[in-house]
Amino acid sequence: MVNRFVLNEKSYHGAGAVKEIATVIKSGNYKKVLVCSDPDLLKFGVTKKVTDVLDENGISYDIYSDIKPNPTIENVTHGVEAFKASGADVIVAVGGGSSMDTAKAIGIIATNPEFADVRSLEGVAPTKHKSAPIIAVPTTAGTAAEVTINYVITDVEKKRKFVCVDTNDIPIVAIVDSEMMSTMPPSLTAATGMDALTHAIEGYITKGAWELSDMFHIKAIEIISRSLRSAVKGEKAGREGMALGQYVAGMGFSNVGLGVDHSMAHTLSAYYDTPHGKACAILLPAVMDYNKDYVGEKYRDIAIAMGVKGVEKMTKEEYGKAAVEAVRQLSRDVGIPTSLAGIVKEEDIPELARSAYEDACRPGNPREVTVEDIENIYKSLL
Repeated sequence: MVNRFVLNEKSYHGAGAVKEIATVIKSGNYKKVLVCSDPDLLKFGVTKKVTDVLDENGISYDIYSDIKPNPTIENVTHGVEAFKASGADVIVAVGGGSSMDTAKAIGIIATNPEFADVRSLEGVAPTKHKSAPIIAVPTTAGTAAEVTINYVITDVEKKRKFVCVDTNDIPIVAIVDSEMMSTMPPSLTAATGMDALTHAIEGYITKGAWELSDMFHIKAIEIISRSLRSAVKGEKAGREGMALGQYVAGMGFSNVGLGVDHSMAHTLSAYYDTPHGKACAILLPAVMDYNKDYVGEKYRDIAIAMGVKGVEKMTKEEYGKAAVEAVRQLSRDVGIPTSLAGIVKEEDIPELARSAYEDACRPGNPREVTVEDIENIYKSLL
């Protein structure tokens, strides 16, 4: 069997790494930048940390900010128009998953205009050309979109999110600077951090997992588990740990896939505009419990990585429960809700389950999932 691995050409890590943007742009002989960033990041001065570097180095740029959480087809099409109008030859994506995903879709359509409808990019799209070059600067410690070959767009008309998988969309450079994440409020730090843990755990147990991806995922689980509580408190060491942990998780799951937690979370975001990280975090313990008899001894490794004591003396049933409980405890400690009450309407569940079943992440789940199973998981959290 042949396994493929795709990563950034280059990445910079550590406080102050954002200054390397100028180095990358100059060495690439790029003439003009389109900065893709959302309105809140502009409002609160986060994007300015990047544009200041561009200004200091005399680099010309325009800003595109018609980007909302759970970005839409319209956000992408407007962005493609902005890219063309600007005359830019490189994109700098500043933000969380929403800014990054929008930038990826813009970059792909810019070089593959036959996919301008956006919807045709769903799944594994047969694009022929690499995206317009993207330099990705994450401002949240969760999505790892700066190192993945995936992006997710919302189809408002059909009330669904669709996953696009394309090796041509990966940013050429990732700038992972924990100082860019320092303005995140505790609730966002918690939600995006639990999204990162979901990536690591789902990536570790997905059907496509193998030894190389396992190496990244188990280390990511360890880093995130020891760092997230501290990061939520605003502590520097915790934020630096989460910046690294979420990136390491992305190195793995981007190449092997995820599972039904993500397919269910995508559906909640499409129907109710639920923040993606929050949805993943609420679902994770229930989905882990659902999968526990289909993952071999991997929950043993997860329990150890999360700091559970005495695992070597536990039975399979015991360490399975311990791994799930460790996730529940971390969620509680960082203030994640334990229920979908107030988010999900019970009468919507049959339609939600059908949509989640059709999501591109679902087939990677280690246990074969039915629509009825998904309905039951949603119901268990009301």
